[in-house]
Amino acid sequence: MIKKRFFGVVLLLSALGLLLSACGEKTQEDVVEKLQKAVADLDGYKATADMTMNTSDQEQTFLIDIWYQADDQYRVKLENEAEQNESQVILKNTDGVFVLTPALEKSFKFQSEWPENSSQPYLFQSLVNDVVSDPEAQFETTEDHYIFKTKTNYQSNNNLPAQEIYFDKSSYTPVMVNVLNQDGEPLVNVTFHGFDLDAAFEEDDFSMEKNMEKEADDEASASEEGEAVETAAQEVRTLYPTFTAGAEVAEKKEVALEDGERIITTFEGEKNFTLVQEIRETAPASAAPEEVDGDIVNLGTTVGALEGNTLKWTYQGVDYQLASTELTKEEMIEVAQSVQGQTIK
Repeated sequence: MIKKRFFGVVLLLSALGLLLSACGEKTQEDVVEKLQKAVADLDGYKATADMTMNTSDQEQTFLIDIWYQADDQYRVKLENEAEQNESQVILKNTDGVFVLTPALEKSFKFQSEWPENSSQPYLFQSLVNDVVSDPEAQFETTEDHYIFKTKTNYQSNNNLPAQEIYFDKSSYTPVMVNVLNQDGEPLVNVTFHGFDLDAAFEEDDFSMEKNMEKEADDEASASEEGEAVETAAQEVRTLYPTFTAGAEVAEKKEVALEDGERIITTFEGEKNFTLVQEIRETAPASAAPEEVDGDIVNLGTTVGALEGNTLKWTYQGVDYQLASTELTKEEMIEVAQSVQGQTIK
């Protein structure tokens, strides 16, 4: 009797498996194969997303436009919701990889393998690559989504080791990404609002020149912009980091420039570092991109350039440079993220 019941259960489970298969339920291997094919077949796409970051003292939200065109051309426009007149563009074209701040006529050119060299939570291809590259990826399904939990690959930040990726069951495009800290708490959320997989592009959509142009409906007039930058600079230049890795202000110097001012603050303690803030009254005319042999780093309020022991970024018209031979990359990022926090006394 027991054997009959056992074989009856086995037959029932087998029948259930056949039924689920017939109904279209896919295994993890099936879904990974579909994702790889979806990426391989891409000619281009346009997508929009919101990215919320809780990696610093204040929550920051970015509005993101993502463009991709085969082969290997990317344009990612990031607009800080609190600073909509100072957007940045991460651009990859046949000339290289750039970070552009059109309103300030500033640009960095990176000697970088971006976006292949690290995880990018807003890029379709990067998310699929993270799924494929993780042999221990966890998989589950809901009524509408395929969900993967995978390791991440952030070369400049080891504090975000995992992510949950939601893919749409019909289109296999990403719907949402939660990037998790070491305690499994979501610190970064990316929510996609749609993918246009039949997107059309103009010939110069990925050129640096076109993307450095200021759009009339997004930017103020030259005089108004100059006044806004000057006012913002007066406010921002009195700030220093709330996170200092155990160091304290040891010295502060103010150096007059022909068209502005440079403030050099030295911190000493458990780990020493120097923070330089530079305010220019006028933006450089047609300045060539600054060459960087390093990584693109999202600081929450803006995008920076990490090269060796130096981290550079621009925020509200002020150029910042953080230098240290003692801080780790993670600590440098945390210091930079906390700069907009407290007034120097």
